[in-house]
Amino acid sequence: MGGKVSIEELSNFCKRKGFVFQSSEIYGGLAGFWDFGPLGVELFNNIKEFWWKYFVNNRRDIVGLDASIISHPRIWKASGHLDRFNDVAVVCKKCGKSTKIDSSEIGKVKCGCGGEYEVKGEFNLMFKTSIGALDPITAYLRAETAQGMFVDFKTIFQTYRVELPFGIAQIGKCFRNEIAPRDFLFRSREFTIAEFEFFINPEEKKCPILDKEHLEIKFNFLDKETQEKGKSSLRKTTIKEILKEKRLGEWHAYWLAEQILFFNKLGLVDIKIREHTKDELSHYSSATFDIDYLYPFGSREVAGNANRGQFDLTQHQKESKKNLEVFDSKTGKKVIPRVIEPTFGMERIFLAILSKAYTFDKERGNIVLKLPRFLAPIKAGIFPIVKNPKYIKIAKEIEDNLKEFFTVFYDEGGSIGRRYARQDENGTPYCITIDEKTPIDNTVTIRDRDTTRQIRVKISELINTLNLLINNKIKFEKAGELVK
Repeated sequence: MGGKVSIEELSNFCKRKGFVFQSSEIYGGLAGFWDFGPLGVELFNNIKEFWWKYFVNNRRDIVGLDASIISHPRIWKASGHLDRFNDVAVVCKKCGKSTKIDSSEIGKVKCGCGGEYEVKGEFNLMFKTSIGALDPITAYLRAETAQGMFVDFKTIFQTYRVELPFGIAQIGKCFRNEIAPRDFLFRSREFTIAEFEFFINPEEKKCPILDKEHLEIKFNFLDKETQEKGKSSLRKTTIKEILKEKRLGEWHAYWLAEQILFFNKLGLVDIKIREHTKDELSHYSSATFDIDYLYPFGSREVAGNANRGQFDLTQHQKESKKNLEVFDSKTGKKVIPRVIEPTFGMERIFLAILSKAYTFDKERGNIVLKLPRFLAPIKAGIFPIVKNPKYIKIAKEIEDNLKEFFTVFYDEGGSIGRRYARQDENGTPYCITIDEKTPIDNTVTIRDRDTTRQIRVKISELINTLNLLINNKIKFEKAGELVK
């Protein structure tokens, strides 16, 4: 769980195993920028693919978008980013550490060492660039993916035959010129956000898909009143209870519940929901909740959920002079929809999954990366037990058959124990070994990463067996003949 490995250990492990490297390392690196290596890119792609399947492919009411990273600069004027998207740079008078705080925190918070902060100034976080060669105009790398969904909203509504309520989702790169990047992947200058804007008729207050499962979800909650008293004590509550307390509306409650269910599917249960206080709400939000995960360096935001109301569409209608109203067939009226926005920091999810999975097994004497099987970068290692041409031929045939369906890794170097250990550290859930029995009865052993138990299965049944195991459709002991 969070706290069992330091962020420095995790960073070193990621570099050693090829998950994540410092960008431009041979030139001394560049703070706040990271490269995903062979294992890291597979894991990261699997996380993004699962998010997309959960929130887009498995639903009828959300469609996808991939908007450009650079857009018209007036978008950022309308959204308020040019005027309000600022951080305050501070330096501790005692230890000299530089960091950032919100403007609402000036004079209220101290450094971790107990020292007072000296304010150095307010800085806009947008990255500037220019468009054009002869008469360049100033533009900006996007600081969030949301605005692309707002400015394309009406086009999608008119061309894709959607009706309110519906959502637009995307996963994409964002850029913020952070004053103090820190905690490995947690706070970077280039990062990936997955989010969707869910558009609702402003008069529609009831959510017909908010059901008993959603209402009864229990979670640890840090409400705004507790924070305003300077305390951080949590209380156990439910979606139903915070609805009764009128902290949010039904659609907002539904999407907060869906986010919690998503994290449960990933096995990330060490979360709490933190309600934003009045003085920290974004300029566009009437209610916002952070989903915090217990990282090695403390409980920090991994996702959020904001009620953006009609702010963004109204602002873009005003700035562009284009009518962004749409016709709601249920009411027979044209409306500017209101918006609920669930947001996910994808590198932060990646980091949470890694920190939870990282386990040192004393008996084996090596790290075992207990990743969820369906997210693992490599699903199976394939090993001839010794370098016998007959075993190698069968092993490579198995590799050719499996790689059409799974990401697999062939390895014939070193002892079988060392090969198992390497795959344990890679997070590979299963290892297939071709041994002396294989040429006789066409069976192989499958070893389970977490328990080291082994079963024998027929080569002809490998694809189906692995598919069932990876998707948790069968218990390992029932998937073949147990090897004693």
